[in-house]
Amino acid sequence: MDAGQQEKLYAGARLRRLRRELGLSQAEFAETVGISASYLTLLERNQRPVTARVLLALAESHDVDVRAFAAESDRQTVSDLTEALGDPVLKGAELDQRDISELADAHPRAAEAMARLFQAYREAQGNAAELASRLADGPSAPTGSLLPLETVRDALDNAQNHFPQLEDAADALREAARLDDLGRTQGMHDYLRRQHGAAVRVYDDSVMAGTLRRFDFHARKLLLSELLSPAGKDFQTALTMVLLDCADVLDAVTARAALPDPVTARLLRANLAGYTAAALLMPYDSFHQAAEGTGYDAEALSYRFGISYEQAAHRLTTLNRPSRRGVPFFLMRIDQAGNVTKRFGGGVIPFARSGGGCPRWPVHDAFRMPERSHTHTVELSDGTQYVSVTRAVTRPLPGGGAALQAVVLGCEAKHAARLAQQPASSASIGIGLTCRLCERVDCAQRAFPPLQRSLKIEPHTRPVAPFAFS
Repeated sequence: MDAGQQEKLYAGARLRRLRRELGLSQAEFAETVGISASYLTLLERNQRPVTARVLLALAESHDVDVRAFAAESDRQTVSDLTEALGDPVLKGAELDQRDISELADAHPRAAEAMARLFQAYREAQGNAAELASRLADGPSAPTGSLLPLETVRDALDNAQNHFPQLEDAADALREAARLDDLGRTQGMHDYLRRQHGAAVRVYDDSVMAGTLRRFDFHARKLLLSELLSPAGKDFQTALTMVLLDCADVLDAVTARAALPDPVTARLLRANLAGYTAAALLMPYDSFHQAAEGTGYDAEALSYRFGISYEQAAHRLTTLNRPSRRGVPFFLMRIDQAGNVTKRFGGGVIPFARSGGGCPRWPVHDAFRMPERSHTHTVELSDGTQYVSVTRAVTRPLPGGGAALQAVVLGCEAKHAARLAQQPASSASIGIGLTCRLCERVDCAQRAFPPLQRSLKIEPHTRPVAPFAFS
């Protein structure tokens, strides 16, 4: 196959999925793109490659991100399938990485369904083991499910963590509250008093009984904990305004996601409310302009907008408006035990669903030196490079004290020139998504062998890695 053939884009499944999401027939969709219905049929069947003219028409008529659309198979789905097919229960399938990529590209919905089924199977196994352990120690209440968390994360990733309706709702609320005229804090307090007859009051932790925010509908008060920073108090006030005044748009966007159960839908709605509150405090256009001007420096943006570092980093992951896109970032928040407590950007970098992170990725440097940002270039085993910026943040705890967590903000290395913070070294650090999915043979820090390889036991040979595998 020559170079010209290799560069042709066959994206029939992606075109078909986009058309179905828009609710259009082939004839209607073809008309919006300026091609015939018969030609669209050929494109959807992968009998013709998608041309540059068609890509430009998609961008113009449907606000399609050409970069994302023209990308190869969804990395997160490929990662999920790799993890699933490495499990012993599917060992006989014998699908290699090319097979997995072709499945994810040709049948994305089937691939996502298979990956989700495996997640449910893995979780059921874990729950069964935990239940057996608990029963052995005596009866206790069952624990909650992690699957809704992953489902909500996937819903946010599918939307590229950008919701135009919520941006518009935040802009309208900002104008109604006259935040630009009165100032942010005073404007929000005045709005709650004027619109809802509610006062904002700060109470000590003993009165708040372990909560950071509570709206008392009977007394018409918004109660905020003294543990919150000024930026935290503003965010919780903004969140209250959103919950009171943007219920209809939150319900509409949640319903459009068509989630499988009420618990997951409520969890998504809570995330969308937080998104809208951030948009209220950091309007898209001014934040995008400031991000470009500061080189996407989350610390500088936190000072400029009077917000926390984590809020600034989180907002950077939402700058995906087609007309004014920012750098496509991923974000992770990691506690000192290595648990990922928040993540966005599965379209930028795939995330492991289970098995812990990579010990070679020096994100824990932030816990040793929390007063500074740590910037590195990391490289996955497929050769893809990323720039990651890690910084420790604190979260107040009821009863006093604070939890230290690391916020990792990153992007593909091809965007590095747009960033103010650059790695101290030009050398990249080879990492994996998790030991279970990484096939590096020379990793001395490996905790587990890869799922898709068999262990090699050689009594008279001790490799650098703690496990040898075929």
